[in-house]
Parts: sequence; structure tokens; C-alpha cells
Amino acid sequence: MTRPRRLLSIAHSYVVGMNRRLAHEMARVGGDRWEVTAVAPKYFHGANDLRPVYLTTAGDEPCRLVPTDAYLTGVLHTFVYGRRLRRVLAEGWDLVHCWEEPYVLAGGQVAWWTPRGAPLVFRTAQSINKNYVPPFNWVERFAMGRAAGWICSGTLVARTLSARRGYQKPMARIPLGVDVDRFRPDPRAGHALLAKLGWGAGPPVVGYLGRFVADKGLAVLTGALDQLRTDWRAMFVGAGPMEPFLRAWAAKHGDRVRLCTDVPHDRVPAYLSAMAILCAPSQTMPNWKEQFGRMVVESFATGVPFIGSDSGEIPFVVGDTGVIVGEKDVGGWADAIGALLADRGRARALAEAGVERAHNEFAWSIVARRHLDFFEGLLHSRTDASGQRA
Repeated sequence: MTRPRRLLSIAHSYVVGMNRRLAHEMARVGGDRWEVTAVAPKYFHGANDLRPVYLTTAGDEPCRLVPTDAYLTGVLHTFVYGRRLRRVLAEGWDLVHCWEEPYVLAGGQVAWWTPRGAPLVFRTAQSINKNYVPPFNWVERFAMGRAAGWICSGTLVARTLSARRGYQKPMARIPLGVDVDRFRPDPRAGHALLAKLGWGAGPPVVGYLGRFVADKGLAVLTGALDQLRTDWRAMFVGAGPMEPFLRAWAAKHGDRVRLCTDVPHDRVPAYLSAMAILCAPSQTMPNWKEQFGRMVVESFATGVPFIGSDSGEIPFVVGDTGVIVGEKDVGGWADAIGALLADRGRARALAEAGVERAHNEFAWSIVARRHLDFFEGLLHSRTDASGQRA
């Protein structure tokens, strides 16, 4: 019997149990063809993408989990893994998957420590063609020189990086996934959450989910709500430096606004279920634009109609399954929100289309299968003339 291929998947985000879903699904979908191991930090301080968190584990994880030390984790660009990762990388892998950017020190570290015989695949989300300063430009050049291929989440990143030096290698555009068992239409959970917040029956809830930062367009959304002529309530789920701005704005609206700043990811589905609309007015910045928008596919899966800005990847992800508004068009945002609140038939159609797309395109089992198909293709391309497996 042919032995299963051995896959090592490395990611600092794997410190959170739910974020290991990709590794779990690759193990399930791979069956007896793939043996999957995940590497995660024991602790990660985090900055924009993670809160400070210790590694969480579960006894029923379908793949082997290797905890390792990580250092300088308050700055994503400069954090590094402990030496246990080097020992794990030496165990003999058919392919190494690194969910770190190739220009950060951890990405270069994985490229340096991965044995030459093992193909290395990075996942990257660079949607802007940046000129990195030393040593990050050197790290990127080395890491991509070592890489056998790369994965990105969306059209914009694919276009940007395909023309960048060092990225003319096999590439797969695979979206982020969503847990369609956790994120699903659940009106009862939504009603219970509204009651918990001290809201009973009343006007529809316009929702926001994400970091409280200027990049996410909070000033645009609050300005649009101020212009709305229809009745509304608003729920902001997240945390960040713009919390004082939101609290000052909320104080002017009394009981119409709730700020929910301590919501772990596993409780997000209930908050989404309490919303009539989810809004993502992301703004393009000199050094950032929306790279995918996990909240988009989570709203799809939960059956919540979505309105997003035309920043970055959002229009490509949304397609015709939501509403797109100019990122700086406050009046346009007010009109779009008001129109969707008024037209429940259209809102219902968008919700149903979103659920269908979530199951057909973004479910973790589908995303995992696409990863393994890409890895299989890379390995087949390395097969020698004798037909032996690489």
C-alpha cells in the first residue's frame, strides 16, 4: 500500500483553535492519501490580526498538533519561531505549507529551515505592490526563491503579485473558508442575543464586525446612519483604538446603539444572526486595502444581507451576492442601507444567495480540497521520468 503523503502546515494564527480548521479539513478530506501535521505557537501576543492568546487544544483534533515557542510576537513582521520548528521540519515532509508572508522574518525562517527536498508553499495576502526596506526585501527574495508555489485568497492579490519579481511560479487562488455548521441562519440565536443586549422587538439592526480602526470606514458608517431617514438600531462588534470615537457617537443616539467589544470568534454567529444587514465600509489606505474580508463569507453563511465598499478585494468576493457602495460616498451608504432595509424581498433574496455561495464555494471542506489539489499538482510536476513519487 502506498504511504500517505506527509504535509506540514505552519501558521501563527493556528494558536486559535478555530483557525486550525484548514489543517483539520485537509486531514479529513485527505483521508488515507495525506497525513497532516499543524505547527502553532504556544502563545502569540498579536497586534492587528490577533488578540493576545495562549494555544488552545482539543482532544479530538483530526491532525497532529505541534506546539512551539515563538518570540517577539507583538510585531508580526519580526516575530520568529522557536528551534523546535527546525527539528519538526527535519522530520521528512512531502510538502510544507507556510501560512506566513514570505517577507516577514518567520517566513524567511521557515524557508531557511525547510530541507531542500521538500516543496515549500506560502500563503500571501499582499494586495499592494510594496517596496520593502531591508531586511524584509532580502527575506522576501530568499523565501520566494526557495518556494515551489504560492496561494492567495483573491483576484486583487493574484494580479498584484503575479507581476512582482520572484512570484512567477505556480499559484492557486483559494478563498478563506467559513464553518457552515457554526455560521448558519439562526433566528432564535439572534432573538436571544437581542434580549441579552436589552433590546426586544424594534427597528432593524445595522451591524458592523471588525476592528475599530479608521481603515474599516467607521466614520463613513456612522455618518451614513446619521443621514438615514428610516428607523434603525446599530451594533458594532469588535475592538480597537476608535472605541472612544464610537462611544462618543453612540452617546448621541441613546438606546439605539450597542458596542460589543468582548466577543470571541466562536460567539460571532449569534451576533450576526441579530443583524438585519452587515456593513463593511473598508477604506483604501496608502499601505493597505481590504485583502479578502472574512466577515463577508461569514455573513453569507449566516444569511445576513451584506453591504460593502469598493475597496480592495470586497467587490470580487461579493460579486452579485451583496451591495457595493463607493468607499467614501457617505450619502450613497445612507441610500443603500435605507433601500435594503425597506426592500425585505431583495434582502431575503441576497440572504438566500449568500447561504448557497457559502456552501458551494467557501465551506472549509471545499477550501481544503482545493489546497490538496494544488499540492498534488505541484508534487506531480516534480515526479521523475521513472514515475516515482517526488
